[in-house]
Amino acid sequence: MTRDDDTSLVNRVKEGDQFAFRQLVERYQERTFGIALGIVRNQEDAMDIAQEAFLKVHRNIDRFEGTSRFYTWLYRIVVNLCIDHTRRAKRSKTVVYDDTIDTPDSPHIQGAPIAPSAPIAPDRALGNKELILAVGQALEKQSAKHREVIVLREVEGLSYNEIAEVLDVSVGTVMSRLHHARQNMQTIIRRLLP
Repeated sequence: MTRDDDTSLVNRVKEGDQFAFRQLVERYQERTFGIALGIVRNQEDAMDIAQEAFLKVHRNIDRFEGTSRFYTWLYRIVVNLCIDHTRRAKRSKTVVYDDTIDTPDSPHIQGAPIAPSAPIAPDRALGNKELILAVGQALEKQSAKHREVIVLREVEGLSYNEIAEVLDVSVGTVMSRLHHARQNMQTIIRRLLP
């Protein structure tokens, strides 16, 4: 998947080719959902955000100038939607009972199944589960800005320049946020694990 492939698809979408739009969605839907889930930490909200992001892309594709990569533009939309969602959630703090929310005893975390490819010794499996839970809790305790850079760098593998473009900040700001986010994560994980 190259920049030229994306540019070709975007140009076709601008001309009204719905199949090309479907190809863009298929190409980026998992990564878009992953970013949203990493930031908002709720599977349903992340699905809604990912769908809304593609709706925005479809409505605003004519505004995409091609000065940046398509996925950078898409990720910026996703991150902005996550920020908006987080702000709205803070304003309307309501408690909702949901018996589908995962517990520490559940075989998966936030809807993401943990399925090792080979059998793991019980003591090691317990340690892995504890570590995964601790990482999830540490990520939840991060500020939205720190969570964004962690997800974009560590989960999505974006470069510092790409993250800077997505978040519309300087590379120095990305490096600083990432440094502080990693430190915060380590501190929280050390407290949570025996």
